[in-house]
Amino acid sequence: MSAGRSADGREVQIPLQQVAPSLISPLSAAPPSHRPANLWPSSEPTAQQGVPAGFLPLHGGFRDHFVETPEAKYCCEACRLVLCQPRQTECGHRFCNSCICDILSRPNPVCPADMEPLFRDKIFKDVCCHREIMSLKVYCRSEANGCQEQMSLQQIPDHLNVCPFFEVPCPLGKCKERMMRKEIPDHLSWKCKQRETTCEFCSTKMPLTDLQKHKDTVCPAFPVMCPNHCSFTSLPRSELSGHQHDCPKAQVSCQFHRYGCMFKGLNQDMRQHESTFAAEHLKMMANRNLSLENKVEDVKGELMERYKVLPALSSRLSELENQNEELREKNRQMEQKLATMQKLMSSHSEKLLEVELELHSLRLLRDEMESLRGTLESVRTRLAALEQGGRGGSGSTTHTLASLETQLNRHDDMLSVHEIRLADMDLRFQVLETASYNGTLIWKIRDYKRRKQDAVAAKTLSLYSQPFYTGYFGYKMCARVYLNGDGMGKGTHLSLFFVVMRGEYDALLPWPFKQKVTLMLMDQGPSRKHLGDAFKPDPNSSSFRRPVAEMNIASGCPLFVSQNVLETGTYIKDDTIFIKVTVDTSDLPDL
Repeated sequence: MSAGRSADGREVQIPLQQVAPSLISPLSAAPPSHRPANLWPSSEPTAQQGVPAGFLPLHGGFRDHFVETPEAKYCCEACRLVLCQPRQTECGHRFCNSCICDILSRPNPVCPADMEPLFRDKIFKDVCCHREIMSLKVYCRSEANGCQEQMSLQQIPDHLNVCPFFEVPCPLGKCKERMMRKEIPDHLSWKCKQRETTCEFCSTKMPLTDLQKHKDTVCPAFPVMCPNHCSFTSLPRSELSGHQHDCPKAQVSCQFHRYGCMFKGLNQDMRQHESTFAAEHLKMMANRNLSLENKVEDVKGELMERYKVLPALSSRLSELENQNEELREKNRQMEQKLATMQKLMSSHSEKLLEVELELHSLRLLRDEMESLRGTLESVRTRLAALEQGGRGGSGSTTHTLASLETQLNRHDDMLSVHEIRLADMDLRFQVLETASYNGTLIWKIRDYKRRKQDAVAAKTLSLYSQPFYTGYFGYKMCARVYLNGDGMGKGTHLSLFFVVMRGEYDALLPWPFKQKVTLMLMDQGPSRKHLGDAFKPDPNSSSFRRPVAEMNIASGCPLFVSQNVLETGTYIKDDTIFIKVTVDTSDLPDL
């Protein structure tokens, strides 16, 4: 913060961050060839590595006037200025942060020093170099204004907050002038056009530029002339409106004009008019009163007629309101039911279509198998007949018998193939029946004790769930569980992981996978104290990139739940556990 004083002696604080860009540029006295002009941001957020805002250059390196010429190792390979937020490349060269960002934004970036290719993940902050640069001695940035102070580069912000030669804007805010900090008291005392002054008529304080407008328009004590040019040549503005009622030169209308009197004249002539035409004024009032009484009687009669039908209308209105409320409630219920039905229909229409296709394939396979079975039975019958007749038959019969046996074996093979295909179709049909398309998996694991023993004996270390999806055309996923733990949790915990699988619509989906994942072990007791954990996927992890194999590497919680907690609570019932995995689908784009 910098300080100055206003015209009335009040101290005014000026933050360094609020100084205009042109005011906090380096103001050293070195030749322009060595210290080119530099703009410093006025509202830049706090810089990295503890450097205050308003201190770093907008682009490139530091342009300050250094006491001693900096070594070449402190200069940027791109802008040749002293390094600002230094970054070191794999080939050992240093660049300003803004300079290396410019180079990396180009196609096929290379180091300008040795033309070696550059990679963003192989460039790192040079903290040691930054610390050495911040300790270099420089002249004050207000050197051109007369400041001879020397300090380390990192001390510049603290010094500029108190430097008397540093240029700052007028602390009053509206004034556009700039001055050195030591000139603020004189500026606020007699130079600033926005300095505070006092109206000599009403003693109100205001900026000097508003004083004349205040006097001409709103000052209540400013002397003004009567617009009617009466004997009062000057009176305060606040009394002018009251004077207009009593001014003898004011043009007024007769107060009986509402009753029909059309006289207009000066205020001083009004008393004579009222005394002269008093009788006429009374007649006007009597006529108006009579007219009003007649209108009141007409209105009373009309109100009485309407009052007679008011109870019936009120009763009818109440009935209509009740009916309207009932209709609204029924309409609201129907809308809720319609919305629910629409959601159910949309969620099941695609699934029903797939199931119908699978059922059609199953029917065709069953029909084909029945046909094969019938053919096989026929062949077997013929074979038995031939065997009986061939016991005393000739060599041709033996040949026919061998041919039939070959044909029978071929049909047996075809029947086996069809039975395998039918089993595969049954399995696919079961997967379709249990698949979820709303991003939620409920996984029921039976025979927990036997499966746990298999995991302890290293027979089956982990189990995979059935696939589930974020939508009919969404991500394909599954869960993986280690009942005896994995990694850090082996032997002590149940480890639960989430797996992204290769799906049919991956080419249309955004990658990497960024949806929030919640893992949960369901409590089957009445308290329903489910155990859960959630995480947001790391976009840099290979587990959430587009799969190139059947499934990515699993990611999750090796220490998901202690086996003591799992086996002593109500999470296992009838030798069964339930695991729930929920994927947030709220921000997924529609395909």
